[in-house]
Amino acid sequence: MPKCIVHGAGGTLLQHLKELVLHTDLKREDRIFYYTTCGWMMWNWLVSGLATGAAIVLYDGSPFHPNGNVLWDLVDELDISIFGTSAKWLAASEKAGIRPRLSHRLRTLKSILSTGSPLAPESFDYVYKDVKPELMLASISGGTDIISCFALGNPLLPVYRGELQCRGLGLKVEAYDNDGRPVRDTPGELVCEAPFPSMPVGFWNDPDGRKYHAAYFERFPGVWAHGDFAEITSRGTVIIHGRSDATLNPGGVRIGTAEIYRQVEQIPEVLESIAVGQPWRGDERIVLFVRLREGVTLDDALRRRIRLQIRDNTSPRHVPARIEQVDDLPRTRSGKLTELAVREAIQGRPVSNTDALANPEALTAFVALRDSLEGT
Repeated sequence: MPKCIVHGAGGTLLQHLKELVLHTDLKREDRIFYYTTCGWMMWNWLVSGLATGAAIVLYDGSPFHPNGNVLWDLVDELDISIFGTSAKWLAASEKAGIRPRLSHRLRTLKSILSTGSPLAPESFDYVYKDVKPELMLASISGGTDIISCFALGNPLLPVYRGELQCRGLGLKVEAYDNDGRPVRDTPGELVCEAPFPSMPVGFWNDPDGRKYHAAYFERFPGVWAHGDFAEITSRGTVIIHGRSDATLNPGGVRIGTAEIYRQVEQIPEVLESIAVGQPWRGDERIVLFVRLREGVTLDDALRRRIRLQIRDNTSPRHVPARIEQVDDLPRTRSGKLTELAVREAIQGRPVSNTDALANPEALTAFVALRDSLEGT
Protein backbone atom coordinates (compact mmCIF):
# COMPACT_ATOMS: atom_id res chain seq x y z
CA MET A 1 0.00 0.00 0.00
CA PRO A 2 1.15 3.61 -0.53
CA LYS A 3 2.78 5.41 2.40
CA CYS A 4 0.28 7.01 4.80
CA ILE A 5 1.56 10.53 4.13
CA VAL A 6 -0.75 13.54 3.90
CA HIS A 7 0.62 16.20 1.55
CA GLY A 8 -0.53 19.79 1.10
CA ALA A 9 -1.59 21.00 -2.33
CA GLY A 10 -0.23 24.55 -2.28
CA GLY A 11 3.25 23.83 -0.98
CA THR A 12 3.62 20.86 -3.31
CA LEU A 13 2.62 22.86 -6.38
CA LEU A 14 4.98 25.68 -5.43
CA GLN A 15 7.85 23.24 -5.02
CA HIS A 16 7.05 21.51 -8.31
CA LEU A 17 6.90 24.77 -10.24
CA LYS A 18 10.32 25.76 -8.88
CA GLU A 19 11.77 22.42 -9.96
CA LEU A 20 10.07 22.34 -13.35
CA VAL A 21 10.65 25.95 -14.39
CA LEU A 22 13.99 26.81 -12.77
CA HIS A 23 15.78 23.46 -12.42
CA THR A 24 14.39 21.75 -15.54
CA ASP A 25 13.90 24.81 -17.77
CA LEU A 26 10.36 23.73 -18.71
CA LYS A 27 8.62 26.25 -20.97
CA ARG A 28 5.09 26.60 -22.38
CA GLU A 29 6.18 25.29 -25.77
CA ASP A 30 7.77 22.13 -24.30
CA ARG A 31 6.38 18.63 -24.19
CA ILE A 32 7.44 16.72 -21.10
CA PHE A 33 7.27 12.96 -20.58
CA TYR A 34 8.06 10.83 -17.53
CA TYR A 35 7.74 7.06 -17.58
CA THR A 36 5.90 6.49 -14.31
CA THR A 37 2.99 4.67 -12.75
CA CYS A 38 0.18 6.63 -11.10
CA GLY A 39 1.38 5.34 -7.73
CA TRP A 40 4.82 6.96 -7.95
CA MET A 41 5.36 10.56 -6.88
CA MET A 42 6.80 11.31 -10.31
CA TRP A 43 3.22 11.10 -11.60
CA ASN A 44 2.24 14.06 -9.40
CA TRP A 45 5.41 15.87 -10.45
CA LEU A 46 4.65 15.28 -14.13
CA VAL A 47 1.04 16.44 -13.85
CA SER A 48 2.21 19.67 -12.21
CA GLY A 49 3.86 20.44 -15.54
CA LEU A 50 0.42 21.48 -16.76
CA ALA A 51 0.64 24.51 -14.47
CA THR A 52 3.44 25.88 -16.65
CA GLY A 53 1.32 25.68 -19.80
CA ALA A 54 3.47 22.87 -21.20
CA ALA A 55 1.98 19.67 -22.63
CA ILE A 56 2.54 16.37 -20.81
CA VAL A 57 2.84 12.99 -22.51
CA LEU A 58 1.49 9.80 -20.90
CA TYR A 59 2.36 6.21 -21.81
CA ASP A 60 0.81 3.00 -20.51
CA GLY A 61 2.67 -0.22 -21.28
CA SER A 62 6.06 -1.89 -21.21
CA PRO A 63 9.01 0.40 -21.96
CA PHE A 64 10.78 -2.49 -23.72
CA HIS A 65 7.99 -3.73 -26.01
CA PRO A 66 8.57 -4.80 -28.72
CA ASN A 67 12.29 -4.06 -29.16
CA GLY A 68 13.24 -1.54 -26.47
CA ASN A 69 12.71 1.53 -28.66
CA VAL A 70 9.09 2.41 -27.94
CA LEU A 71 9.87 5.38 -25.67
CA TRP A 72 12.41 6.80 -28.13
CA ASP A 73 9.77 6.35 -30.84
CA LEU A 74 7.50 8.58 -28.73
CA VAL A 75 10.16 11.28 -28.60
CA ASP A 76 10.27 11.48 -32.40
CA GLU A 77 6.55 11.00 -32.94
CA LEU A 78 5.38 13.59 -30.38
CA ASP A 79 8.35 16.01 -30.35
CA ILE A 80 9.12 15.40 -26.68
CA SER A 81 11.69 17.88 -25.37
CA ILE A 82 12.09 16.71 -21.74
CA PHE A 83 12.26 12.95 -21.21
CA GLY A 84 12.11 11.36 -17.75
CA THR A 85 12.90 7.78 -16.85
CA SER A 86 14.67 5.62 -14.25
CA ALA A 87 18.35 4.84 -13.81
CA LYS A 88 17.55 1.13 -14.10
CA TRP A 89 15.88 1.62 -17.50
CA LEU A 90 18.90 3.47 -18.86
CA ALA A 91 21.25 0.77 -17.58
CA ALA A 92 19.06 -1.98 -19.05
CA SER A 93 18.89 -0.16 -22.40
CA GLU A 94 22.66 0.01 -22.53
CA LYS A 95 22.97 -3.70 -21.79
CA ALA A 96 20.41 -4.45 -24.51
CA GLY A 97 22.55 -2.60 -27.04
CA ILE A 98 19.94 0.09 -27.76
CA ARG A 99 21.56 3.10 -29.48
CA PRO A 100 18.93 5.78 -30.20
CA ARG A 101 21.53 8.12 -31.62
CA LEU A 102 21.81 5.81 -34.64
CA SER A 103 18.12 4.88 -34.98
CA HIS A 104 16.20 8.06 -34.07
CA ARG A 105 16.27 11.76 -34.87
CA LEU A 106 15.62 13.05 -31.29
CA ARG A 107 15.57 16.52 -32.83
CA THR A 108 13.50 18.17 -30.07
CA LEU A 109 15.06 16.36 -27.10
CA LYS A 110 16.90 18.85 -24.83
CA SER A 111 16.88 17.14 -21.40
CA ILE A 112 16.87 13.65 -19.93
CA LEU A 113 15.92 13.23 -16.27
CA SER A 114 16.71 10.10 -14.27
CA THR A 115 15.61 9.06 -10.79
CA GLY A 116 14.48 6.05 -8.75
CA SER A 117 18.06 5.08 -7.86
CA PRO A 118 21.51 6.63 -8.30
CA LEU A 119 22.56 6.99 -11.95
CA ALA A 120 25.90 5.25 -12.42
CA PRO A 121 28.77 7.19 -14.03
CA GLU A 122 28.78 4.67 -16.89
CA SER A 123 25.13 5.53 -17.63
CA PHE A 124 26.16 9.17 -18.09
CA ASP A 125 28.68 7.93 -20.66
CA TYR A 126 25.99 5.86 -22.38
CA VAL A 127 23.57 8.77 -22.71
CA TYR A 128 26.12 11.17 -24.17
CA LYS A 129 27.65 8.54 -26.45
CA ASP A 130 24.66 6.51 -27.63
CA VAL A 131 21.61 8.74 -27.08
CA LYS A 132 22.47 12.38 -27.75
CA PRO A 133 25.54 14.45 -26.87
CA GLU A 134 23.83 17.86 -26.92
CA LEU A 135 21.43 17.75 -23.96
CA MET A 136 21.23 18.20 -20.20
CA LEU A 137 21.34 14.89 -18.34
CA ALA A 138 19.97 15.51 -14.85
CA SER A 139 20.07 12.82 -12.21
CA ILE A 140 17.51 13.90 -9.62
CA SER A 141 16.80 12.65 -6.09
CA GLY A 142 14.07 13.21 -3.53
CA GLY A 143 11.24 10.95 -2.55
CA THR A 144 7.62 10.24 -1.81
CA ASP A 145 8.14 11.75 1.65
CA ILE A 146 8.68 15.24 0.24
CA ILE A 147 6.91 14.57 -3.11
CA SER A 148 9.75 16.50 -4.75
CA CYS A 149 13.55 16.68 -4.88
CA PHE A 150 16.42 17.59 -2.58
CA ALA A 151 19.02 17.49 -5.37
CA LEU A 152 18.48 17.84 -9.10
CA GLY A 153 19.51 19.53 -12.34
CA ASN A 154 20.53 23.05 -13.27
CA PRO A 155 20.59 24.21 -16.92
CA LEU A 156 23.27 26.80 -16.05
CA LEU A 157 25.80 24.36 -14.57
CA PRO A 158 28.05 21.68 -16.07
CA VAL A 159 27.19 17.98 -15.78
CA TYR A 160 29.70 15.75 -13.98
CA ARG A 161 29.37 12.00 -14.50
CA GLY A 162 27.90 10.23 -11.49
CA GLU A 163 26.86 13.48 -9.77
CA LEU A 164 23.68 15.51 -9.29
CA GLN A 165 24.28 19.08 -10.39
CA CYS A 166 23.04 20.97 -7.33
CA ARG A 167 20.84 21.08 -4.25
CA GLY A 168 17.30 22.39 -4.65
CA LEU A 169 16.86 26.15 -4.55
CA GLY A 170 15.60 27.35 -1.16
CA LEU A 171 16.40 24.05 0.56
CA LYS A 172 19.02 23.99 3.33
CA VAL A 173 20.33 20.54 2.41
CA GLU A 174 23.47 19.18 4.06
CA ALA A 175 25.26 15.88 4.66
CA TYR A 176 25.84 15.20 8.37
CA ASP A 177 28.42 13.03 10.04
CA ASN A 178 27.40 10.87 13.02
CA ASP A 179 27.77 13.85 15.36
CA GLY A 180 25.38 16.03 13.34
CA ARG A 181 28.04 18.22 11.73
CA PRO A 182 27.96 19.20 8.02
CA VAL A 183 30.73 17.55 6.00
CA ARG A 184 32.08 17.95 2.46
CA ASP A 185 33.58 15.40 0.09
CA THR A 186 32.72 12.53 2.42
CA PRO A 187 29.47 10.51 2.65
CA GLY A 188 27.00 11.31 5.39
CA GLU A 189 23.33 11.45 6.30
CA LEU A 190 21.31 13.64 3.90
CA VAL A 191 19.39 16.22 5.95
CA CYS A 192 17.44 19.45 5.50
CA GLU A 193 18.08 21.97 8.27
CA ALA A 194 15.09 24.28 7.64
CA PRO A 195 11.39 23.88 6.76
CA PHE A 196 10.36 23.72 3.10
CA PRO A 197 7.04 24.06 1.22
CA SER A 198 6.44 20.39 0.41
CA MET A 199 6.97 18.92 3.86
CA PRO A 200 4.13 16.52 4.66
CA VAL A 201 1.19 17.95 6.56
CA GLY A 202 1.39 14.79 8.63
CA PHE A 203 0.73 11.05 8.68
CA TRP A 204 -2.72 9.53 8.40
CA ASN A 205 -4.05 8.31 11.76
CA ASP A 206 -1.22 10.01 13.66
CA PRO A 207 -3.16 12.66 15.63
CA ASP A 208 -0.34 13.71 17.94
CA GLY A 209 2.33 13.61 15.18
CA ARG A 210 4.42 11.10 17.07
CA LYS A 211 5.01 8.76 14.11
CA TYR A 212 5.78 11.69 11.83
CA HIS A 213 8.34 13.08 14.26
CA ALA A 214 9.95 9.66 14.76
CA ALA A 215 10.26 9.11 11.00
CA TYR A 216 12.24 12.26 10.22
CA PHE A 217 13.27 14.27 13.31
CA GLU A 218 14.30 11.71 15.90
CA ARG A 219 17.95 11.31 14.92
CA PHE A 220 18.82 15.02 14.67
CA PRO A 221 16.31 17.13 16.71
CA GLY A 222 14.67 19.80 14.61
CA VAL A 223 16.42 18.62 11.43
CA TRP A 224 14.81 16.52 8.66
CA ALA A 225 16.81 13.28 8.21
CA HIS A 226 15.84 11.88 4.83
CA GLY A 227 17.31 8.39 5.03
CA ASP A 228 19.78 8.76 2.15
CA PHE A 229 23.54 8.20 2.38
CA ALA A 230 24.90 11.13 0.38
CA GLU A 231 27.95 13.25 -0.30
CA ILE A 232 28.07 16.97 -1.01
CA THR A 233 31.20 17.84 -2.94
CA SER A 234 33.31 20.97 -2.59
CA ARG A 235 32.02 22.14 -5.97
CA GLY A 236 28.41 21.90 -4.81
CA THR A 237 27.33 18.74 -6.58
CA VAL A 238 25.70 15.80 -4.79
CA ILE A 239 26.49 12.08 -4.95
CA ILE A 240 23.87 9.63 -3.68
CA HIS A 241 25.44 6.45 -2.29
CA GLY A 242 22.17 4.66 -1.48
CA ARG A 243 19.69 4.45 1.37
CA SER A 244 21.25 4.99 4.76
CA ASP A 245 19.02 2.30 6.27
CA ALA A 246 20.49 -0.12 3.70
CA THR A 247 24.08 1.07 4.18
CA LEU A 248 26.58 -1.75 4.53
CA ASN A 249 28.97 -1.76 7.49
CA PRO A 250 31.69 -4.42 7.16
CA GLY A 251 34.47 -3.87 9.67
CA GLY A 252 32.74 -0.70 10.88
CA VAL A 253 33.20 1.07 7.52
CA ARG A 254 30.00 2.50 6.01
CA ILE A 255 29.53 1.59 2.33
CA GLY A 256 26.68 2.73 0.11
CA THR A 257 25.12 -0.04 -1.95
CA ALA A 258 25.27 2.13 -5.07
CA GLU A 259 29.07 1.88 -4.98
CA ILE A 260 28.75 -1.89 -5.50
CA TYR A 261 25.93 -1.73 -8.05
CA ARG A 262 27.94 0.62 -10.27
CA GLN A 263 30.57 -2.06 -10.66
CA VAL A 264 28.33 -5.12 -10.92
CA GLU A 265 26.35 -3.42 -13.71
CA GLN A 266 29.53 -3.49 -15.80
CA ILE A 267 29.40 -7.30 -15.97
CA PRO A 268 27.45 -8.15 -19.19
CA GLU A 269 25.93 -11.33 -17.75
CA VAL A 270 24.35 -9.51 -14.78
CA LEU A 271 20.97 -7.85 -15.37
CA GLU A 272 20.56 -6.44 -11.85
CA SER A 273 21.66 -7.09 -8.29
CA ILE A 274 20.97 -6.44 -4.61
CA ALA A 275 23.61 -6.21 -1.88
CA VAL A 276 22.75 -6.54 1.81
CA GLY A 277 24.62 -6.82 5.08
CA GLN A 278 24.48 -10.05 7.08
CA PRO A 279 25.58 -10.29 10.72
CA TRP A 280 28.58 -12.61 10.76
CA ARG A 281 30.78 -13.68 13.66
CA GLY A 282 30.52 -10.40 15.54
CA ASP A 283 30.87 -8.29 12.41
CA GLU A 284 28.94 -7.81 9.18
CA ARG A 285 29.63 -9.29 5.77
CA ILE A 286 28.25 -8.36 2.37
CA VAL A 287 26.03 -10.78 0.48
CA LEU A 288 25.32 -10.05 -3.18
CA PHE A 289 22.35 -11.50 -5.08
CA VAL A 290 22.39 -11.34 -8.87
CA ARG A 291 19.79 -11.84 -11.59
CA LEU A 292 21.52 -13.03 -14.74
CA ARG A 293 20.74 -13.06 -18.42
CA GLU A 294 18.59 -15.95 -19.63
CA GLY A 295 20.63 -19.10 -20.03
CA VAL A 296 23.53 -17.89 -17.85
CA THR A 297 24.42 -19.77 -14.66
CA LEU A 298 26.49 -18.34 -11.84
CA ASP A 299 29.71 -20.36 -11.57
CA ASP A 300 33.01 -19.82 -9.80
CA ALA A 301 34.54 -18.10 -12.82
CA LEU A 302 31.74 -15.50 -12.95
CA ARG A 303 31.94 -15.02 -9.19
CA ARG A 304 35.67 -14.29 -9.53
CA ARG A 305 35.02 -11.74 -12.31
CA ILE A 306 32.38 -9.95 -10.22
CA ARG A 307 34.65 -9.81 -7.18
CA LEU A 308 37.61 -8.62 -9.25
CA GLN A 309 35.52 -5.87 -10.87
CA ILE A 310 34.42 -4.64 -7.44
CA ARG A 311 37.88 -4.92 -5.83
CA ASP A 312 39.73 -3.18 -8.68
CA ASN A 313 37.34 -0.21 -8.80
CA THR A 314 36.39 0.26 -5.14
CA SER A 315 38.21 -1.43 -2.25
CA PRO A 316 38.66 -4.90 -0.70
CA ARG A 317 35.97 -4.05 1.89
CA HIS A 318 33.39 -3.70 -0.90
CA VAL A 319 33.91 -7.27 -2.10
CA PRO A 320 30.96 -9.54 -1.16
CA ALA A 321 31.69 -12.60 0.93
CA ARG A 322 28.89 -14.52 -0.78
CA ILE A 323 27.40 -14.15 -4.27
CA GLU A 324 24.18 -16.02 -5.04
CA GLN A 325 21.98 -16.28 -8.12
CA VAL A 326 18.21 -15.72 -7.92
CA ASP A 327 15.53 -15.66 -10.59
CA ASP A 328 14.00 -12.37 -9.48
CA LEU A 329 14.58 -9.49 -7.08
CA PRO A 330 11.80 -7.91 -4.96
CA ARG A 331 10.74 -4.46 -6.12
CA THR A 332 8.11 -1.92 -5.18
CA ARG A 333 5.16 -1.09 -7.40
CA SER A 334 7.13 1.86 -8.75
CA GLY A 335 9.96 -0.48 -9.79
CA LYS A 336 12.51 0.21 -7.03
CA LEU A 337 14.50 -2.74 -5.73
CA THR A 338 14.12 -3.13 -1.98
CA GLU A 339 17.22 -4.15 -0.04
CA LEU A 340 15.44 -4.05 3.31
CA ALA A 341 13.00 -6.80 2.32
CA VAL A 342 15.90 -9.05 1.28
CA ARG A 343 17.83 -8.32 4.45
CA GLU A 344 14.86 -9.22 6.63
CA ALA A 345 14.14 -12.39 4.65
CA ILE A 346 17.65 -13.85 4.92
CA GLN A 347 17.76 -13.08 8.65
CA GLY A 348 14.48 -14.86 9.29
CA ARG A 349 12.58 -11.76 10.30
CA PRO A 350 9.09 -10.89 9.00
CA VAL A 351 9.08 -8.54 6.01
CA SER A 352 6.81 -5.59 6.72
CA ASN A 353 4.48 -4.01 4.19
CA THR A 354 4.67 -6.74 1.54
CA ASP A 355 1.56 -5.15 0.01
CA ALA A 356 3.87 -2.44 -1.32
CA LEU A 357 5.82 -5.02 -3.34
CA ALA A 358 4.94 -5.72 -6.96
CA ASN A 359 6.35 -9.26 -6.67
CA PRO A 360 6.34 -10.46 -3.04
CA GLU A 361 6.71 -14.04 -4.28
CA ALA A 362 10.33 -13.21 -5.15
CA LEU A 363 11.16 -13.31 -1.42
CA THR A 364 10.62 -17.09 -1.34
CA ALA A 365 14.04 -17.70 -2.89
CA PHE A 366 15.78 -15.60 -0.24
CA VAL A 367 14.00 -17.37 2.60
CA ALA A 368 15.13 -20.69 1.07
CA LEU A 369 18.76 -19.50 1.05
CA ARG A 370 18.72 -18.56 4.72
CA ASP A 371 20.13 -21.83 6.10
CA SER A 372 22.84 -21.92 3.45
CA LEU A 373 23.90 -18.36 4.22
CA GLU A 374 24.02 -18.98 7.95
CA GLY A 375 26.24 -22.04 7.47
CA THR A 376 29.18 -20.62 5.51
